[in-house]
Amino acid sequence: MATYENAIEISGVTKKYSGFTLDNISFKVPKGSIMGFIGQNGAGKTTTIRSLLNLISIDSGEIKLLGLDYLKNEQKIKERIAVVFDELPFHDIFTAKDMARIFEGIYPKWSNTEYNSYLERFKLPTKKKIGDFSKGMKMKLQIACALSHSAELLVMDEATTGLDPVVRDEILHIFMEYLQDGEHSILMSSHITSDLEKIADSVTFIDRGKLLISGYKDEILESHGILKCGKSEISDISVEDIVSIRMNSFGAEIMINNRQEASYKYSGAMVDPASLDDIMLYYVHSGEREWSL
Repeated sequence: MATYENAIEISGVTKKYSGFTLDNISFKVPKGSIMGFIGQNGAGKTTTIRSLLNLISIDSGEIKLLGLDYLKNEQKIKERIAVVFDELPFHDIFTAKDMARIFEGIYPKWSNTEYNSYLERFKLPTKKKIGDFSKGMKMKLQIACALSHSAELLVMDEATTGLDPVVRDEILHIFMEYLQDGEHSILMSSHITSDLEKIADSVTFIDRGKLLISGYKDEILESHGILKCGKSEISDISVEDIVSIRMNSFGAEIMINNRQEASYKYSGAMVDPASLDDIMLYYVHSGEREWSL
């Protein structure tokens, strides 16, 4: 049994490109949990994931995976983690059977029994060329490969994008099974917040390379709310309680960062619960204070 507290620890990670900077990103994924890594396309999610996999070199910061330094122990780490990308990294001419032979030579703990049971469960043909697979089949194949070598950490980069809801639901169910023993962890990058609302333990929001908010999903959902009021009442709301304000023809919808406190403080106001989608949207506009769709 591996002894480490956090499956991922990212501290002060910065990477500068021309026109984009991943700016001082820090978060932790506790062992045995799933973290939703949320942001718009181009927010910096893939840059962060490529950094922790050492596919790109960072300018500053520290990264630990499974309690190990990601550079000093890169080989050891890569045997113990699995990565699923939004685009299939396998060549079109291969079959599912070919993939088993390839991975058998790469991963010491590769299990053909486990792999075949996933192929059966996902109804994937073993002799059909991958180039003839649908997007959903390609994603299921990647997941079958990822979960067949006893990986302790699964890193997903926009893996459910473009899949139909039935396939997405099936994949989320597999992830819940994977997490059950408390020894496995998942970092799941996505802009489909409804998936993460179902299964994530914690969430990290990133926008334009900056960290907006990170913490336990339930706490973030409980603490935020949308207060509806007339335009003339906006000035009654304390600035420190406001994330941002969405204006509409009837008045304003204000994202509040402490729902419980706000319901006492502004007793006449109606404060509705907020979804992860709402929270992401209002935080993305937090630099503007007032905005409208």
